[in-house]
Amino acid sequence: MSTTTRISTAERLGRSIGRGWRAYVRGERRLSNWLASKGMPMAGVAVLLWVVKLAVLGMLFYVAFWFAVMLLGVAAAGWATAANTSDEEEWPFTDLTELRKTPGYDPNLYNDTSHELYTDD
Repeated sequence: MSTTTRISTAERLGRSIGRGWRAYVRGERRLSNWLASKGMPMAGVAVLLWVVKLAVLGMLFYVAFWFAVMLLGVAAAGWATAANTSDEEEWPFTDLTELRKTPGYDPNLYNDTSHELYTDD
């Protein structure tokens, strides 16, 4: 029996998200240092980074809004379809006696064994 402890999937996922976040922060810090080295004031760098972050957040909200609108549209279409279905059958004849009254009725086609003209082939 092995005594090594294994990390769970949740912990592995958390560690990978943490690594991604740290990589993002390092990249942001490198970008702000590079912009400052090119002569941009640090206040301007901070404002620029916040503008970019807010623009990305706005795009995410925009996409989420239209995704929610599409989901609501699909739900409304499903509700309307369910409301328009009738409990009646689609078959135009409701009773076998009405079917027998139609011109050209052949009991063999409908497997109507109780009809007097039915022939078992």
